[in-house]
Amino acid sequence: MKKIAFIFPGQGSQSTGMGLDLYNNYESAKKVYDVADKTLGKDISKICFNGPDEDLKLTINAQSAIVATSIAALVAFKSLCPDIKPSVTMGHSLGEYCAMYCAEVMDLETTMQAIQKRSELMDQATKTTKGTMAAVLGATIETIEEVLKEVSSLGLAQIANYNDPTQIVITGEVEAINKACELIKERGAKRVVPLAVSGGFHSKLMDSARDGFVDFVKNLKLNDAKIPVITNVDAKKTTKSDDFREKMPNQINSSVMWVQTIQNAIDMGVDTFIEFGNGKVLAGLNRKISSEIKTYNVYDSESLKATVNELMVGV
Repeated sequence: MKKIAFIFPGQGSQSTGMGLDLYNNYESAKKVYDVADKTLGKDISKICFNGPDEDLKLTINAQSAIVATSIAALVAFKSLCPDIKPSVTMGHSLGEYCAMYCAEVMDLETTMQAIQKRSELMDQATKTTKGTMAAVLGATIETIEEVLKEVSSLGLAQIANYNDPTQIVITGEVEAINKACELIKERGAKRVVPLAVSGGFHSKLMDSARDGFVDFVKNLKLNDAKIPVITNVDAKKTTKSDDFREKMPNQINSSVMWVQTIQNAIDMGVDTFIEFGNGKVLAGLNRKISSEIKTYNVYDSESLKATVNELMVGV
């Protein structure tokens, strides 16, 4: 019997047209988009299905669009496989909200309200700070940390994401990050890729968003998790509602500990992961983290049916 984890991608995984096939073919998925549109007070479904790309990429749209699409994929899967249940769940950055929904920490309306507030606060923070991010491939953690210290006189520079053993994302103020990219290249990184983002996410540049979210979550309806969620900020299993209430704001300005999160799941005995949502970003990261695990993807009818067929063989 496989030990399964459900996982959900974050910002950057969006593309125009995502979710449309699920919407057209699964009533449960259609209901997710209908509830999302009503809760958000805007047609996020149309932005998912029709774009334009410029609108979908905006933080205030991308976050809710990705969450709606990932949850639509999840409920479509559950409509076909109600008996396949995860031992643990987790999400990359904003994907953690889908994981909390999956674990019944929040209902769908609350999840959409929370992600809308999160995206609004993060968007506001980018208006008052000048931040950027870059992906570093093929450099050691020690080299990256050393360079970030060296450029600190130019501005804030931190690690945003521990994505896989060969990929780290750095974040901070523009001048410091640009210099860090230059130095990291000089010291042997295979590639340094500036990211097309509007701010320095997962850094202290998001402190104002974090503080605003503290006030918001005070009155948010949260339940204890029905299954553990391994949280980004510490890569630890979380089940208590009060712990989620504390960690949700802190995730905004803290590093995403994805490698550590996946490794923790593996240490629990998980050998099978199902990624719900657009694309195959997390499946790619998982391959770099461990060659011993299998990651399936659910993002449309074809991928859903293929995943179900393969899983049922092993049940």
